[in-house]
Amino acid sequence: MAGGWDDGAPGVLTLPSGRRVRGRGVGAPLPPGPLPDVGLYLLGRRPEPVPWETHWVRWPDFRLPRDPVLFRAELLAVWERAAGERVEVACWGGTGRTGTALACLAVLDGVPAAEAVTHVRARYRPHAIETPAQRRFVARFE
Repeated sequence: MAGGWDDGAPGVLTLPSGRRVRGRGVGAPLPPGPLPDVGLYLLGRRPEPVPWETHWVRWPDFRLPRDPVLFRAELLAVWERAAGERVEVACWGGTGRTGTALACLAVLDGVPAAEAVTHVRARYRPHAIETPAQRRFVARFE
């Protein structure tokens, strides 16, 4: 079971390498099933405590990460860990910031940046990556 999540579990995106990452909104109830091993939270303020390892990138709603260098470093770390652990990426609603991060993960995993938004929308949520600035951010991500 690559990435630790079951294929087809709610919010799970399978990347081309077989790594699986769960995207979700922390404003919704936790999905049933196993807990994450690690979570990357993309919020305007520090996330609420949870019983698993967490990492936080300050990222206001409908905007871009305040520190793109930190975001890239955290994203690379969770991408590496997704090879054998249950990784969760989440914002409040699970669509804009989470979708943007998942698209950037897809780029790290080999999806061309120009195709990453379409890739995530087809496999995660149809409206993921909500703003033009978020789409441009993904297109420039390398």
